[in-house]
Amino acid sequence: MFKPRTPMGSQWHTLASSLGTSTLYPSSICDCSRRTKSRALSIRSKLGHDDEDPFLQAAVRAASWRSLETHRSDPLFHDPYARYFALEFQHKSMEESTNRFCLATKFIDDKLLTTMNEMEELRQVVLLTDGMDTRAYRVNWPRSTVIFDISPERVFKVASERLQGIGAKIPNSCLLLHVPLESSDIAGDLLQKGFSGNKPSLWMLQGLPMLTLESLTEILLVVSSLAMKGSILLGELPLSLAETDIGTEMWIEKLFLRNGFQVSLIAYEEVANKWGREPPLGDYGDVLFVAKQLRLSDDQMESWRREFQRMEEEADEEGFEEL
Repeated sequence: MFKPRTPMGSQWHTLASSLGTSTLYPSSICDCSRRTKSRALSIRSKLGHDDEDPFLQAAVRAASWRSLETHRSDPLFHDPYARYFALEFQHKSMEESTNRFCLATKFIDDKLLTTMNEMEELRQVVLLTDGMDTRAYRVNWPRSTVIFDISPERVFKVASERLQGIGAKIPNSCLLLHVPLESSDIAGDLLQKGFSGNKPSLWMLQGLPMLTLESLTEILLVVSSLAMKGSILLGELPLSLAETDIGTEMWIEKLFLRNGFQVSLIAYEEVANKWGREPPLGDYGDVLFVAKQLRLSDDQMESWRREFQRMEEEADEEGFEEL
């Protein structure tokens, strides 16, 4: 069903970010030929960054895949903004990677809207992205949807300025709020910006620079503490993190269950067959998933505690009056 990539090692390398931290990136995204790098530098210059930035490099490459798909005669999705970030050239390795990435993007897009249509009260969406994800602009969100984007701050700022410059707008009555991935308290920042754990939420993971097991676990802890029971987390998960002998699928199920989620895995072949596309070739470095929150959020627990305390106080007052 799944074709896991070789565990971290030769396939992965550490790049120093412009923010002074070390982050692991897949070589398929960040390793480029000299010709690729020279073109990417040109794009970075146009976007206002002349320095090497691995976050930006990965985001631009993903935008290039979306642009390639958009300009097909039968695209899986339409991203009118991707071309403003895309690389100015195409080469074989990028075209080969496009199929898997775009199948994932199509699956995630459809699942986001299907879930929101099924849950009328759902108006909180958290996008865990590379900073150049355009879903906030191109998806037809229901009215009054609040979209929180968690991504590298510098990339998000560059992308936002570019999008504003071309007149891109969030759907009417919707709101986009950004939380820097570099924040020391992502959960606190979300709450400060108005996120509520007493309301259902929908979380999407694709492209976030989160390629160590520790960082993945931290993200799951954030979602688990904030997401109301019944909320949904979906997206792409890097299989390279599954350094285990018990099997990739079982490892993922246990990881999610430990953090309060029931998870289902979806094969790329299933998505490809649904849309009449050829299944991706080669080993897959990611897996598609949909997970449901089984626990109460911290806000729900606090509301329950306060209600229990109120009931106790009322009972004490009634007992005192009887005396």
